[in-house]
Amino acid sequence: MTTQVSTVITFPAEVRRGELFEIRTLIRHPMETGYRRNADGEMMPRNLIRAFRCSFIAPTAAPALVFESTLFAAVAANPFLAFHMRASESGELVFEWRGDNGFAHTERLRLTVK
Repeated sequence: MTTQVSTVITFPAEVRRGELFEIRTLIRHPMETGYRRNADGEMMPRNLIRAFRCSFIAPTAAPALVFESTLFAAVAANPFLAFHMRASESGELVFEWRGDNGFAHTERLRLTVK
């Protein structure tokens, strides 16, 4: 079963070297706890995002973990996460969501440092 998702990721188009800035992420995902029944009375299968990770890849350094979170059944559908980071050079932000039933979604976006 393929899960249809879409993401919204926002952060400044350009940041100054060493400036603290906010990154906001939202993923549209049909979260299901596995505790509800469908119209036929059958248990609906669990379908949760279980983990989120953001890494930063710069040309002159090893990949760095920026933010990581484990998510549980109490998280609402379409999880929104916000966090801060600093960068000393331009590079690529890698956003990864992992979930039940082999769900995996990755987004890569460029970060420009002036």
